[in-house]
Amino acid sequence: MLGASMGVAQESNYMLGPNDIISISVYMEEDLSFEELRIGDSGRINYPFLGEIQAAGKTVSDFESLIRRGLIDGEFLIDPAITVRIVTYRPFYIDGEVEDPGAYPYEPGLTLRKAISIAGGFTERAARRNIAILPEGSDQDDEPDLTDNLDISLRPGDIITIEERFF
Repeated sequence: MLGASMGVAQESNYMLGPNDIISISVYMEEDLSFEELRIGDSGRINYPFLGEIQAAGKTVSDFESLIRRGLIDGEFLIDPAITVRIVTYRPFYIDGEVEDPGAYPYEPGLTLRKAISIAGGFTERAARRNIAILPEGSDQDDEPDLTDNLDISLRPGDIITIEERFF
């Protein structure tokens, strides 16, 4: 699904994943509120009273509901008001012929052009056609999506490879 938009308006559709940092606020319950929690590699967080709970693969609102249900069903709170917010999205990765390859924090609205700019721009040997994008969750054996469109939207966890051009 190359090119899916990830603006703030679509945050409700955003699926949480490992390395996202979230905040959880429970109204009038400081002990159950956290400014920054990193979702672990297993896709889980450790939460008071509920233990390890699965966050990865859930939308923000689904995750809020899961915590709320757990606190009600466990008879810890009667009617908790839960707010989950994304503090920092998991990174995207860019390698190959850019000045500073590596992992960078994703930002809503990130395009391929912006990602290349964040990584210092193309090197002089960079091929500017058939840029490879391997979406998060793909196997190493999967064929990446190829694009020449620098204005295509990226998602957290995408791996971008800029090949060397041949003269």
